[in-house]
Amino acid sequence: MEGSNQRNIVNNIFKVSLSLLLGGLILYWMYRDFDFHKISDVLLHKMNWTWMLLSFPFGVLAQLFRGWRWGQTLEPVGEHARSSVRVNSIFLSYAMSLVIPRIGEFARCGVLRRYDGVSFPKALGTVVTERAIDSLLVLVITGLTILFQLRVFHTFFDKTGTSIDSIFMQFSPVGYLVTAVCGVAALLSLFYLLRRLRIYNKVKATFTGIWQGVLSLRSVRNVPLFIVFTLGIWVSYFLHYYLTFFCFDAMSHLGMMCALVTFIVGSIAVVVPTPNGAGPWHFAVKTMLILYGVADSDALYFVLIVHTVQTMLVILLGVYAWIALSFTKRKHLLNT
Repeated sequence: MEGSNQRNIVNNIFKVSLSLLLGGLILYWMYRDFDFHKISDVLLHKMNWTWMLLSFPFGVLAQLFRGWRWGQTLEPVGEHARSSVRVNSIFLSYAMSLVIPRIGEFARCGVLRRYDGVSFPKALGTVVTERAIDSLLVLVITGLTILFQLRVFHTFFDKTGTSIDSIFMQFSPVGYLVTAVCGVAALLSLFYLLRRLRIYNKVKATFTGIWQGVLSLRSVRNVPLFIVFTLGIWVSYFLHYYLTFFCFDAMSHLGMMCALVTFIVGSIAVVVPTPNGAGPWHFAVKTMLILYGVADSDALYFVLIVHTVQTMLVILLGVYAWIALSFTKRKHLLNT
């Protein structure tokens, strides 16, 4: 048993180190020739912070919607958790994922288990269900975005004399390597997730709990409200991102469709297991912004500042949740 625990610790340290290394290498490659001395000038004199502040409520609202929606998938499997505990578990899970990618999915189920006695396997099953729904919605939005933007891309190519070949020629060998590494890392992350699920499936009781959680969607009592919450999550995420365009003169004229394209590309990029998508998100969004005519330096300022500020918001919400939960009584104590 002790040897198994040691192997698990070593494996976890290796995975965290690999995640940090991957994100760090991509960021180093992107910003190796970047003039960081100008960041303070951009932050103090060339940014409209009003729009950044206006984007914050939508970042919070997206996580609130997720916490509220979770109650609807827990109810059909006979589990009930206080709304405040669900929401705080979401806040905490996102902050924890900054340290260990993907750990937040398990952490939030553990919080519900600890404070409200919710079955961990059933809670995990509902999380799997929610992720499947969210992934399907992102795929649909991606398909529609590509369909509606085909004419825009065609017009862009005609007016600029740009061809697909010339775009690919702008990629350096290192750029191709980064894209390949991100793709491989995403596949390895998927393989690891499936492997973890197979481990859970070896235990009959756990498998039953997960399956019940997955099937919970069929018995959601208020389907329209579930749809509203789901749409609310992604509309809030998008507005949290889109409003930051107006912070920068180089971005403010690009329009909502450009924001939607880069938002989708960024959402797909965070599948690569790095803390909050650091590295892959920067690379993907910056590449698409350049396609829309944004200067390389302006695109780099944008992705660096926006990602950093939004990550700070995630950390603040996580700290708030940790403090709030420390003052929250466990359900079995409330019943005594």
